[in-house]
Amino acid sequence: FRLCSQSITNGKILFIYFRYVVFLQKFLETAETYFMVGHRVKYYIFTDRPEAVPNITVKAGREIVTLRVQNYSRWQEISMRRMEMISHYSQQRFIHEVDFLVCVDVDMRFSDHVGVEILSEVFGTIHPGFYGAERNRFTYERRPISEAYIPPDEGDFYYAGGFFGGMVAEVYKLTKKCHKAIMADKNKSVEAVWQEESHLNKYFVYHKPTKLLSSEYLWDNNYGSPQFLKKKRFLSVPKNHAAIRNKRSLQLKC
Repeated sequence: FRLCSQSITNGKILFIYFRYVVFLQKFLETAETYFMVGHRVKYYIFTDRPEAVPNITVKAGREIVTLRVQNYSRWQEISMRRMEMISHYSQQRFIHEVDFLVCVDVDMRFSDHVGVEILSEVFGTIHPGFYGAERNRFTYERRPISEAYIPPDEGDFYYAGGFFGGMVAEVYKLTKKCHKAIMADKNKSVEAVWQEESHLNKYFVYHKPTKLLSSEYLWDNNYGSPQFLKKKRFLSVPKNHAAIRNKRSLQLKC
């Protein structure tokens, strides 16, 4: 696998619903400072509120693309539908516009440089809560009825759902496979323990990523500052998960 850094166009996919819009400005401002500096970037923003996307000026060769998507009543459903939307747009649009996709959560901020070193056919990132952990601590889906089921004696790492990607064709295969598995579970009235993250981990058990990123590429300060962590490149923003995800609160405020 060879990478020509001068001809790269990256597509960064963000999913934003209701209150998550409040995180977008800080995300984009820090991305413009630290993410793929000197390269062409398209920020694909999936949201049910395109009118709430802030008007931010980005550098030459970079572009914000807003894509309207349906809202769902449960945050778990929103989470699972990501795979469906990524696979659909990868086939219909992204394959014609960018070379690589980087799929991330928006309630984050960049604090150090993230560049072409992350790119590969398909990459995954170790979840900050499980860096160096033994397999028996991984919160894989353990119910055999689910398509995300992983046997106790399988799996090398626990991957974060908030930072993965690769070449568009490979991301399409990954997200299509995960979406089919999610829909198969749905038909059985089953929901994986960590929604699409559980299915992502199942995929990576049997289709190893060609590049593995350490937790410096996705960190949460709630886990402290362990000695092994030399840099924190991409950080979770402190937030009240209950308030953000609670449907009644969202309806009252939006």
